[in-house]
Amino acid sequence: MRRSMLGRLAVAACSLSLLTAFAPAAVGADADASAAGGSGRSYRKVGYFTQWGVYGRDFQVQDLDANGSAGKLTHINYAFGNVSAEGRCFTGNVPGKADAWADYARPLDAANSVDGVADTWDQPLAGNFNQLRELKAKHPGLKVLISLGGWSWSTHFSDAALTPASRKALVASCIDLYIKGNLPQDGTRGGAGAAADVFDGIDLDWEWPGSAGDTDTKYRPEDKRNFTALVKEFRTQLDAYARSRKKARYELTAFVPTAPAKIDAGFDVRRIMRDLDFVNLQGYDFHVSGEPRTAQQSALYARDDFSVHGTVEAWKRRGAPAHKLVMGMPFYGQGWTGVVGGGDGMGRPATGPAPATWAAGYEDYKALKKLADSGAYQVHRDRRGGHAWLFDGTTLWTYDDPRVLRVKTGYIREMGLGGAMFWSLDADTADGELMTAVDRGLRGR
Repeated sequence: MRRSMLGRLAVAACSLSLLTAFAPAAVGADADASAAGGSGRSYRKVGYFTQWGVYGRDFQVQDLDANGSAGKLTHINYAFGNVSAEGRCFTGNVPGKADAWADYARPLDAANSVDGVADTWDQPLAGNFNQLRELKAKHPGLKVLISLGGWSWSTHFSDAALTPASRKALVASCIDLYIKGNLPQDGTRGGAGAAADVFDGIDLDWEWPGSAGDTDTKYRPEDKRNFTALVKEFRTQLDAYARSRKKARYELTAFVPTAPAKIDAGFDVRRIMRDLDFVNLQGYDFHVSGEPRTAQQSALYARDDFSVHGTVEAWKRRGAPAHKLVMGMPFYGQGWTGVVGGGDGMGRPATGPAPATWAAGYEDYKALKKLADSGAYQVHRDRRGGHAWLFDGTTLWTYDDPRVLRVKTGYIREMGLGGAMFWSLDADTADGELMTAVDRGLRGR
């Protein structure tokens, strides 16, 4: 199921002038904890939980507790909620458009429940939503946000944001469904307030306002203005509902792109940052396996290419405060096969995406770790660029491992950024190896 960042097309190549692109201090694995941010600072650690991961991957909410990730996360973004052609947040059992069964109807047994108690047939809330509620009860302070859109479900955002009336209606419907928790009745499941207090805010994942996204996603020049107004409308209505409940705040965040052309086409940075608690920066898919040559997908630094540092600087230059920038990190790799030309395989022609478990050219870290440990692949590192890849002479995978993540968390602390985000939690190892590396790195350990 391709409703995630794995479906993104590669952004058009452009040059980023990075005067400090290869500064050694910025990529040192042992960055000083006393640098800007320091080990005493509290960082956001935001992980995406995929609705569909409970099926083929058999990754349940309970697994976040079992592997220790829940105790390290500050936020879980639930991917995804959809927007209808009528411009409303909705759910239901509609193949390819909504999955109420996974969200709140599917019963879980005791072994797969966070609290160790099996769901009953008559409880109003089951499925992932109920497990997230149980996870929050076990880990006070953990916040859960509903992420709206994604690559495949951004289809109707442009229409929904087009007018003041349509924006008000969209926002009201999303708050009603997810924040107030008024779910459609599905047998004994759902009903008024059934999912109340599951979600602590909303994450906007419109890909992309003002520029092309998925093939059926509409975009128009006025999206930039309308996205700004949509963010304001979400902030206004969320704050009003918080006041009515005497609650401090519901958070509002967004997933945002790396390419300067996409930033400028769709994001009035200074204005939206006033109303957003933080943004999750695209820190991956700089290059993807559909391209004819192998390339890095998530380098910290890259000369004349997309990079994490280039993304951070692009947003800062446009007025985003560093402490509201959360760096995206991939828990997966992009891969090519039929690589020709020898050497370490990087920058070489390839015949196509590499075979993989779920989708050609896209593989979970837990599977790539096994390849690295097998001895069949050699691990290569660009220490100055801050990225790694595997190559066996024919097939190449570009990915982030714990060593890369230690470099990146050092960069977050040194630059005073807001934290780290990861796509997606189900791709980590059974013992949460990548999550642990990020957590330790942000604490300067």
